Amino acid sequence: MARSGVRYEDVQRAIDALLEKGEAPSVHKVREVLGTGSFTTISEHLREWRTRREENRDLPPPRGMPEALQELAESLWAKAQVSANEALAHYRQEAEGRVETAREEAGEALRRAEDAEQRESALAAHLARTEQRLEEQSGELARRESERDVLAEREAKLATRQTRLEAQLASLQQEHERQQALSEQAAHHQERLAREEKRHESSEARLMGLLDEARQERQTAEKRHAQRLQQLEARLERAQQVAQEARGALAEEEKRHRETEWARLQAEERTRTLQHEQALMQARIDEQKQLLEEQVRRLRDLETQLHRCLWQAPVPARNREEVPENDEGPADAGPSGAR
Repeated sequence: MARSGVRYEDVQRAIDALLEKGEAPSVHKVREVLGTGSFTTISEHLREWRTRREENRDLPPPRGMPEALQELAESLWAKAQVSANEALAHYRQEAEGRVETAREEAGEALRRAEDAEQRESALAAHLARTEQRLEEQSGELARRESERDVLAEREAKLATRQTRLEAQLASLQQEHERQQALSEQAAHHQERLAREEKRHESSEARLMGLLDEARQERQTAEKRHAQRLQQLEARLERAQQVAQEARGALAEEEKRHRETEWARLQAEERTRTLQHEQALMQARIDEQKQLLEEQVRRLRDLETQLHRCLWQAPVPARNREEVPENDEGPADAGPSGAR
């Protein structure tokens, strides 16, 4: 024989049993109560039960309910709504405040990171310009050194020339001494020797003048070379000092950038923590909503049970004839009605 499926009435009875135990109805719990049925069928019946409950939530209470009990139920319902709204507003305001604070901290960290990147770019550009100037000064120094080498070569040539002239002067002096010795031996060569002396004196004066000029040129070249070398060394020292300061500033800025990056990571971590706390608060809000719905459901169940008790209460025999029949129910309702 084919097995029959789970009906809506079965699911409704299982839901009533769960509500009496104070448990919220779900597909798994309903199936545990029934002991059979597919999850799809139970889910459809549970959805239908919730839809009917929402549709019947705004229906007015039955007219047979006492006015005092109705006022008490309405007062309890109003207080429950006010308490739930206050709790929800408090949790929502607290969560929004924390999220806003986290967003501001993250924005500040991002702005600091952008400022650090801009300063790093500016320092990198300044360092590039300093290195370029250093390269230019290095090229100038190389050129000056080349000029110094040329001057040194010229100085060497002048020294060689001076040595040659001094050798010639020494030779001429020796020759002069030899001529003087010969003048004592040969008187008849006196006139010739006098002319030779004059010629030698003129040559000696000319050679001495050339030697003095060469010495002066060498001294002037040495002074100019020393001055240029001193200037180049001073410029190179200033350039190295500027490059050292730029490297120190770049290292300091990199340290600040790392600190800013660490602060940004900390802010992101705090943001994730606050988001997690917000999710937990939302879960608590949902739980409070569920508890509120459970209280409302119990209140409605109490109203329903009270209404049933009022309708099922026996009516005294002497009052039956006084209660006319109407559309709300038979006048002889109860266990002692007409047979």
